Amino acid sequence: MIIPKEARLTAEQDTELEAITGEFDIHLEKIVGDHRTVYAMMGDERHELLITRLEGLDYIDRVDTIQHAYKLMAKDSELAHHKVRVNGSVIGEGFKVIAGQCTIDPKNPNYFYETAHAVREAGGDFLRGGVWKPRTSPHSYQGEAKALDILMEAKARTGLAVDTEVMDAEQVTLAVEAGVDILQVGARNALNYGLLKEIGRQIRNRPTCVLLKRSMHMGKIDEFILAAEYIAALGNPNIILCPRGTVPTMDGYRNHPDESIAVLLKERTWAPVMVDPSHSVGKASYVPFAALAAAAYGADGLVIETHVKPLAGIGDDPKQAVLPDVLARVIRDAKAIHELYRGHSQHLAAGA
Repeated sequence: MIIPKEARLTAEQDTELEAITGEFDIHLEKIVGDHRTVYAMMGDERHELLITRLEGLDYIDRVDTIQHAYKLMAKDSELAHHKVRVNGSVIGEGFKVIAGQCTIDPKNPNYFYETAHAVREAGGDFLRGGVWKPRTSPHSYQGEAKALDILMEAKARTGLAVDTEVMDAEQVTLAVEAGVDILQVGARNALNYGLLKEIGRQIRNRPTCVLLKRSMHMGKIDEFILAAEYIAALGNPNIILCPRGTVPTMDGYRNHPDESIAVLLKERTWAPVMVDPSHSVGKASYVPFAALAAAAYGADGLVIETHVKPLAGIGDDPKQAVLPDVLARVIRDAKAIHELYRGHSQHLAAGA
């Protein structure tokens, strides 16, 4: 819908509008109101250049698009019935939990193996472990490929599918070749379109899944979904959306918790949503509350940092990893809340 600044456009302005939209095979329907005339665009209005050119006209106030800019991730797209499967488990059917250490310490692999078994015993579905780590300081531990062997050994010992973050093409290749089930794109790379396209190319026609975290600086919800569109457009729609807190931060928390967007995402896209409460709040004692809130907002699962001995961990584990007994309790309670959410949602749908 094109909204002019003035109540009526001149004949010359009408002709210019028709010429611009005609280049994109769009027909204009003029809707004349008592106080304003607006123009409905009949056709595919998702062309970015089209919107830019229209908004560049000095007599146009704004352009409101009805169609989504994302063609594949939209709830009503041809992928609407796609199932995201990890190790045979469908994300979005039941409540799933990814848990494990922020960072694998190659010097102390037994901590990770013990944590992996503890995750399975607590009811976790998948195992996370940081092989490579994006760090604010270049002097901090950055991870190393040797930790990938530890991650895959833990998978062999527990049978749990594994998740790890990748930050460049080489890491993507190593992770895919090793058999990592879930490639995690962190908050710093959520808008790194080159990396998203590289991941899409490397996992095309593979069962590999992508856990796409929301950028710390991401704006509108649609921007998050469009980041996922980059991956899906290259042939692999096995994508999980992961809110994890944004900036500016909330005083006392590591980030500004954003688990409430789970319900908004599920209204707009078919993709499953798993919330990371650990990075949202950044403190182990706060994690259970953020986790349960995510379940109440309809998230399909959680990504929680867990360590059998957090103070002996590296990376973020000492401050935000929960102990396995806490993880077990969170999983139990979150599943109960999720069932209440589903029941409430079904009741509202029936009423509608």
